Amino acid sequence: MNKVFPGENDYAAAGPKAHPGGEGAQACITLTNRTGFLCHDQRSCIPASGVCDGVRTCTHGEDEDDSLCRDVPQSLPHFLVAHCGDPASWIYSDQKCDGTNNCGDCSDELSPVTVCPRCGPGWWHCPSTFFKYCDCISRRLCRDHIQHCSDWSDEYACPGP
Repeated sequence: MNKVFPGENDYAAAGPKAHPGGEGAQACITLTNRTGFLCHDQRSCIPASGVCDGVRTCTHGEDEDDSLCRDVPQSLPHFLVAHCGDPASWIYSDQKCDGTNNCGDCSDELSPVTVCPRCGPGWWHCPSTFFKYCDCISRRLCRDHIQHCSDWSDEYACPGP
C-alpha cells in the first residue's frame, strides 16, 4: 500500500492510487491511516469525509467540485463510499471501523458487513453498548459515572484511560 509522507498538517499525502469511476480522483492514505482524497497538488490528502462537506479543503477546491458533489453518493468515487447493512444507507469510507456507530445499526463496525480489528489499546470491549458505540468504547469513557456498556463493565471493570 502507499506510504505516508511527513507533512506540515494532518493532510499530507501518501502515494497516489488511481481508482476507476472517480473521473481522475485518486485515493491516498491520511496520516491517521484512513482512506483519503488526493488533492491536485499531489501532496495534500484529505479524509474521505472531508469531500463534499461544504468546505474547500484542497488548495484549488477540487474536493467540492460540482462533478464530484452533484449527486452524492453516486457521484463520488467508490473508494470514498462505504455501504451500511441497510442498502439505502452509506457513510464515508474513513468512518468504517472508527469505533462509532455511523450507520445506526453498527454495520460499519461489526461483521458480517464489516470486519474490523478488535478493540485497540485505547478502547474497552463491551458485550453490548448503548448509544453511539457498537462493541468498543473509548477508555476515556470508563469510570465517568455514565453507563455505556449494558453490563456496566465500563464503570466497574474497565481500568480507565
